Amino acid sequence: MNSVLPVAPVTASLDDPFYYLANFRFVLGWVSERHDDLLGDGERRFIADFDALPRASQALLVRMVMRKGEFFRTTKLVYTEIDDAAVALDALIDAGWVEADPVLSFGELFRQLRLAELRRVLATEIAAAGLPASAAKSTLYQALSGQPEGPRRLANWGDVSALQGERVVRLSIMAVCDRLRLMFFGNLRQDWSEFVLAELGLQRFERVAFSPESRAFSSRDEVDAYLALHRLRERLEEGELPEALHAEVPPVPKGNAWLDERRARLLYRLGQAAERGGQPALALQAYGEADSGEGGGGGHVDARIRRLRLLERLGEHQRAFELASVMVSRKEALGETLDAQAPDERESQALERLLPRLRRRLGLAPEPQQAPPPPERWDLCLRRPVSDEGWPLGVERAVCAHLGTPQAPVHYVENALITGLFGLLCWPAIFASLPGAFFHPFHSGPADLNRADFVSRRRERFAACLAQLDDGRYHETILETWQCKRGLASPFLHWEALDEALLLQALANIPAAHLRACFARLLLDPRANRAGLPDLIQFLPEADVASPAYRLIEVKGPGDRLQDNQRRWLAYFRAHGIPAVVCHVTWQDEAVGS
Repeated sequence: MNSVLPVAPVTASLDDPFYYLANFRFVLGWVSERHDDLLGDGERRFIADFDALPRASQALLVRMVMRKGEFFRTTKLVYTEIDDAAVALDALIDAGWVEADPVLSFGELFRQLRLAELRRVLATEIAAAGLPASAAKSTLYQALSGQPEGPRRLANWGDVSALQGERVVRLSIMAVCDRLRLMFFGNLRQDWSEFVLAELGLQRFERVAFSPESRAFSSRDEVDAYLALHRLRERLEEGELPEALHAEVPPVPKGNAWLDERRARLLYRLGQAAERGGQPALALQAYGEADSGEGGGGGHVDARIRRLRLLERLGEHQRAFELASVMVSRKEALGETLDAQAPDERESQALERLLPRLRRRLGLAPEPQQAPPPPERWDLCLRRPVSDEGWPLGVERAVCAHLGTPQAPVHYVENALITGLFGLLCWPAIFASLPGAFFHPFHSGPADLNRADFVSRRRERFAACLAQLDDGRYHETILETWQCKRGLASPFLHWEALDEALLLQALANIPAAHLRACFARLLLDPRANRAGLPDLIQFLPEADVASPAYRLIEVKGPGDRLQDNQRRWLAYFRAHGIPAVVCHVTWQDEAVGS
């Protein structure tokens, strides 16, 4: 049985000084109800013991959980709504959730202490290094961080009398809280601020019906795998060597395509790091594993491309050619329908560039190729626009001012208009209540948006939405959705760029067949194809009946060139008779100077 997700009542009123505690309790209750089978003894004990704490200790713990890092100076743990923070902290120490005297690494010592305090604590080391007493904090760190001393308790670092008995404590329960947050959100990208932003009205979300069983994870092994992959990525970003991290990359549960995609992204990043570090063999191994689709996913396209380019750079042309030929054969076997994942256009573009080079280097006869015609090009020499304060404005603004007239207005839309019209027409399909798509109140879009089966799971729903383009109903649907859903988070909507006048002009001048073609391409790869659309649109309502009543304009300033995703859209427009031009701009002052 489905239940409607109650968005507004979820967040506590900010008038309540303990609003953050109410939100934290909400998450604990939600996870206990919907994820009990995924909880271990430690999480269950934490939830039960938390409920038994005095409110002041609960509040202090949540304040610490919601802050950055695990180490805190006790003088920074003072909040007006918590009467006696010291007593509240003692209860957390007694519970074993806060460590009263943790060991501090050298870096953590510098993060916690002020410059004057560091000079007192590290006086011996500073003198031994011959540093002046006035040395800056960054200078001290660079000079002393390479010393062999390991982590130690604060008092063992040196003279801490200047702290006047103040302590540095460590929150030791953060891993449990992160696990609970992960089970609630389904990711570690979102955090407790979502509640506050929703209460302030800065973020608003669609209310979606879903079953209580709908959730991100179906087993504890999946949660463990996510956390392991997340920590490895953090360590990579912190500078650990890729060979050590690669050895620790875990497998993911069989049949979980989205976890497999996360694993593939990590392996791809490890391959990039190894390649930058001069370890091509490790890079090739990581790229190959990223493309394996071990957990049921389709492999990592960027890893396939990067692997080919690396083989070419290493001179392994035969191996690269064989791999590229396999990729071509695989792509030819895929169909471009809503029922199957379409061949990736990025991969096609890369192969079109790479294969002719490989054939030349291997002495093979070139295959006949028909180069796609270039997009229509305009060249304009314009005066550089400036703001009222004298600051130079963007090149798009200059083209808008030059081309736009009251009869033929020009709008800066970039990726907002076509994707916005799609998002408005297909709102019911995008926000359909499907298992695993929505499982908490703060989804800006379906959780499976970037997965290979996103479209196929909603095939009939998308087909029903697009059918409105055939009978004219799409006009009313798009405008009604804009009125009813305006401001709600959606991966396809940039509300500030879509006003009613722009929508009315677009619906009046863009043929339904052109919209259908654009929407079909969005559905082939929603993640990649939401970007790369032209900067401007000009409406031409007085154009000849046989000519389109609009045109799309991609603007390129001096020294700028088309990106690959822009080239793909422009080629698609040309193939489908959609009017699009590339406008290359030079500045009059530069032209005169040259």
